[in-house]
Amino acid sequence: MKNVIVLNASPRKNFNTAKLLKEAQKGAESVGAKAEYFNLYDYNFLGCRSCFACQRKGSITEGICAIKDDIKPLLEKCLESDAIIIGSPVYFSYPTGVFRSFMERLLFPNHTYMVDKENGGLKRRLDKTIPTGIIFTMNCPEGLASQINYPTILGENVNTFNHIMGYAECLYAYDTYQFADYSKYNCDLFDENLKAKARDEQFPKDLQRAFNMGVGLMSKD
Repeated sequence: MKNVIVLNASPRKNFNTAKLLKEAQKGAESVGAKAEYFNLYDYNFLGCRSCFACQRKGSITEGICAIKDDIKPLLEKCLESDAIIIGSPVYFSYPTGVFRSFMERLLFPNHTYMVDKENGGLKRRLDKTIPTGIIFTMNCPEGLASQINYPTILGENVNTFNHIMGYAECLYAYDTYQFADYSKYNCDLFDENLKAKARDEQFPKDLQRAFNMGVGLMSKD
C-alpha cells in the first residue's frame, strides 16, 4: 500500500484548493493508497533560515531540516511517503507564503550544490522518487494568466519539485469562484454571473482532473 501526504497551503480549509486536494486524495485512495491530509496553516513555522546545517560536509540531518519546530514531523512524513500532493491559491502571481516556506524547508535539505558527473546538471540527494502533484487555484481567467506569464512563474516551483523529488506535475484551476456571496464585497471588476458559470461548468471538470491526478501519481515510481 502506498502512503500519500496531502498538504493544503491555503488559509481556507474548505474552499477551492481544499476541494481539489480532497478530490485528488480520493483518486489516490481509489487505487489502494493510504492518504493523510494536513492544513499547513495549522502549523507554526517559518521558511529556511540559511543555517546550512543540511549542506555541511558530514551533515547528519539526512535530508530533514535541522530546525526543530512544529513542521519537522511533517517533513519527516513527506520524505517517508510514496507521493505528495500539495495545493495553494495564487496571491499576487505566487503561491502563498506558507507554500513557499514549506517548500524551502522540505526541498533545500534535499538539494545539492554537487555536480552530477555522469548525467550533468546538479546531483540529486534523494535515492528514490517521491512523485509530487501540485495544484494551483486562482481567480484569474486562463487567457489573462497566460498573458501575465503565470505558467512560467508558477512553473518554476514545479520544476524545482521535479528536480529534487524526481517527478512533479501540476494542475491549474483558473477563474475560481472567490466569495460565497459577491454582494458583500467591493469587486465590480468581476461579473458574478460569469463567475458562477465557471464554478458550475468548469470547476467540476477541475475536480475530475484532480481525481485523475491522484490516480495517476500512484503509478509513478
